[in-house]
Amino acid sequence: MPEFRQNLATKEWVIIAPERGKRPSDIKKEKDDESAEDVANQNTTECPFCPGHEDKTDTPVYVYPEKGDWQVRVVPNKYAALQPHLATTRTWVGSFLAAKGFGIAEVVIEHPDHHLSPALMKLGEVANILRAYKYRQLEIRKNEKINLITVFRNHGPRAGTSLAHPHSQIIATPIVPPHVRYPMEQAVLHYDKYGTCVHCDLITEELRQKERIIVESEKFVAFCPFAARSPFECRIYPKKHQASYMLIDDDEDIFELASMLREVLSRLYYGLNNPDYNYILRSSPIGDEDTRYLHWYMVIIPKITTPAGFEIGSGIYINTIAPEESARYLRELEIPK
Repeated sequence: MPEFRQNLATKEWVIIAPERGKRPSDIKKEKDDESAEDVANQNTTECPFCPGHEDKTDTPVYVYPEKGDWQVRVVPNKYAALQPHLATTRTWVGSFLAAKGFGIAEVVIEHPDHHLSPALMKLGEVANILRAYKYRQLEIRKNEKINLITVFRNHGPRAGTSLAHPHSQIIATPIVPPHVRYPMEQAVLHYDKYGTCVHCDLITEELRQKERIIVESEKFVAFCPFAARSPFECRIYPKKHQASYMLIDDDEDIFELASMLREVLSRLYYGLNNPDYNYILRSSPIGDEDTRYLHWYMVIIPKITTPAGFEIGSGIYINTIAPEESARYLRELEIPK
């Protein structure tokens, strides 16, 4: 049974999930030199996410379109680190704090095509994925045990994926960890001092300086942040103040965001030869959807470097490529249309 455990000294939480050993990718002997190409060449006849293999996943919680051939399916994660039937009560183990591993874990199967990256999808297909994120969050938030919903995508082995079929994940937890709370606390302090959203101020300054902008549209902007932790880290923000992604407009705004996301992913795809990456949709915790000091955004982190001893020990990251240079390279890149 999965379990949350808290670090007594730092108050950080971890999940102990021995059941994860049941994942199909853990049964086979993994090669030390497995690459993104190895994953991409997986046999589609065994892929549980491909059309015709729907019986290999649990009953979907969301399908688009509802009738006919599906374009996006959201299914419960068969090998989830958390389980929805467990309690959330904290318990003491001596001086240590723990809780049963309650949570909701879902897989967003992004497209029927086993080999298609979002960087190469049609605009409407990327919009379908983003719309699924919103609808599933709106449904999951109805569960009173849930306090945080995290949406993320792992692309490639170095980013943590073992299945090539295009997919992302949604994990909802009863806990809002310090990693999320600390930036919120800083945002509150900024708002109390200046009366403005720190993210809105950040966007304004990036737009004023211009040199780290990758692409800009009427309602969104993508840039490599001033204090990027790693090479080619990208962020996509809505210009309009909005604390929660669940508030995004279904049609116009989602299509504009889809265009922005596809543009950035395409520039990474062609400019860095389809790098492994993680992207995370950072949005307000449940109950804070309409605050004046939080602002949702997407962060994309190509796996160009690996944090080493200094970064792990100090929390201070060494970025070997200036974000101005990363942004200039992506901005000026000629990509196929």
